Amino acid sequence: MRVKHPSSPAGDTATSRPRQAEAAGSAGVVPTGKLPARAGRGRKGPVVPDAATVAEIFRRFHDANPEPRGELEYVNPYTLLVAVVLSAQATDAGVNKATRPLFAIADTPAKMLALGEESLREAIKTIGLYRNKAKNVIALSRQLIERFGGEVPRSREALETLPGVGRKTANVVMNIAFGAPTIAVDTHLFRVANRIPLAPGKTPLAVEMGLEKVVPEPYRRHAHHWLILHGRYVCKARKPDCSRCLINDLCRYEAKTI
Repeated sequence: MRVKHPSSPAGDTATSRPRQAEAAGSAGVVPTGKLPARAGRGRKGPVVPDAATVAEIFRRFHDANPEPRGELEYVNPYTLLVAVVLSAQATDAGVNKATRPLFAIADTPAKMLALGEESLREAIKTIGLYRNKAKNVIALSRQLIERFGGEVPRSREALETLPGVGRKTANVVMNIAFGAPTIAVDTHLFRVANRIPLAPGKTPLAVEMGLEKVVPEPYRRHAHHWLILHGRYVCKARKPDCSRCLINDLCRYEAKTI
C-alpha cells in the first residue's frame, strides 16, 4: 500500500541520526486578529498559547486534512519499520524509490534474511549510510524472528531494543501501524513546535513531552503528522510561507514573512 499526503505541494520526514536524535482543553474559538509582533515571550522564554487557542490550531489542521498520512511507502508493519529505519538522514522520496522493488521481494523478516545483507546493500545503495542500515535491517529482522515470532512488537520499549530503532522510529511505527497516539519529533516538528510556540523545548524529547501535555485528546492521533507536514511544506526552515499558513493569526513567531 502506498501512503501519501493528499495535499502534498502541487502534499520521521527529515530525520535524525539513528537512535541519537531519534529523537489540553476542549475545542474553542479564539480571536482571529493578529497578535502583537513581540507577543509570546515571557521572562523565562516562550509562552505557549492557552488551551482554547491550541484546540483551535488543531481544529484547523483537522478541517484542512482530516486523515493525514506519512509519505513513506509500506505494505505492512514490518516494511514500515524497515522504511523508517532507512529514512534516517535520507528523504522519504529517496527511500521510497529504493524500497518499492525491495518490498516486492522482501516484505517479511524471513524473506529479508533470505535476501541477505549483501543483496540488501545493493538494493538500498542510493540511500545515505546504506551499509550500516543494511546491517541493522538484517539484525532487526533476525531479532524479530527469534524474539517476537516474526511480528513487529507494539510497545516502545520492545521496539527500541531492535538495532537501528530509537524513540522517534518507535513512535512512528506505533502511530502509523498500530494507531497509538504517539508523537514522533523530527526536525520539522521540532521547528514548528518551537516557533508557534506549542511546546518549546531544547531537545526532541522535551518537545514530545510538551506536546503530550497540550494537544487535545481528539487530535493526538494525527498531531505529529499535521505538524511535520506543516513544517515541511509551509513553515519552512529558511523562509516560512506565512501567507499560506492557516494558523498565521494564532502563531507568535516574530520573524513572520507577512
